[in-house]
Amino acid sequence: MSLLRTVEIKESAPVARKRRGFLPFSGWHLLLMPTALLFALPLVQMILTSFMTDAEINSFPPHFIPTSINLSGYQGFLTESLAPRWLLNTVIVATISVTSHLILCSVAGYGYARLKFRGRNFGFFAIVATIMIPTQLLMIPTYVMFSKIGVVDTLAAAFIPWLTSAFGIFLMRQFFLSLPKELEEAGHIDGLSTFGVFRRIVLPLAKPALATLAVFTLLNSWNDLIWPLTAISNQDNFTIQVGLTTFQGMRRTQWSVLMAGNVVATLPLIVGFLMAQKQFVATMTFSGLKG
Repeated sequence: MSLLRTVEIKESAPVARKRRGFLPFSGWHLLLMPTALLFALPLVQMILTSFMTDAEINSFPPHFIPTSINLSGYQGFLTESLAPRWLLNTVIVATISVTSHLILCSVAGYGYARLKFRGRNFGFFAIVATIMIPTQLLMIPTYVMFSKIGVVDTLAAAFIPWLTSAFGIFLMRQFFLSLPKELEEAGHIDGLSTFGVFRRIVLPLAKPALATLAVFTLLNSWNDLIWPLTAISNQDNFTIQVGLTTFQGMRRTQWSVLMAGNVVATLPLIVGFLMAQKQFVATMTFSGLKG
């Protein structure tokens, strides 16, 4: 049987090479490479525009490549605004949001995946159903509630809505369901409690899912604009996305400063995604997002 299998592999190898033809890579790359360049073009154009002067940006026909490296946009963004304070506020909001998501969503996801209690399925589907509610419908009730507890126009108003999310609970539950129960049963046999099994066995195996949840939470909390713009009016409590709106107006927009601010606001997200890229792909291929 093994000899026959070896012969089949040897015969199929030339066929696979023949199917590939003269291309040194998969034919799908011919479609994926132009698509990737198309998505990367706005980012590249934003970076190039940040080094232009306002005269070059507003010229016609437009310039896509700056004639010289001009740092006036970055200087204006850092000196003519509270950009360092806005970046610090955004880092605080993102750090609290990511930390609370990793703790609360993992605990809730494990509870809905493994613990048995009355109303478990109903409670889980009720939480997931909130994903279908548009955010715009929740803004007025949330604003009224935050106004009554006195957190409107404070930095807390920006991160309290991001302490946990239905999607995070759903993601962690689906990942925990994909883990074999035998590992947890072995932990109970060794004398570990339920929390001990969760902390010492389950969480180390959930690093890919936790990294993916951290990336999603970082993106959403960092780029959140509508709610902080509604709940915060004091510039000292602005996040970076809200602060960028101050450079836009009905009569005049400081494009060089705005593009420089967008580059500064986007760079941490790119770095964070590159650092967690492997865990992100591992979760998408291994976890139970499909159901």
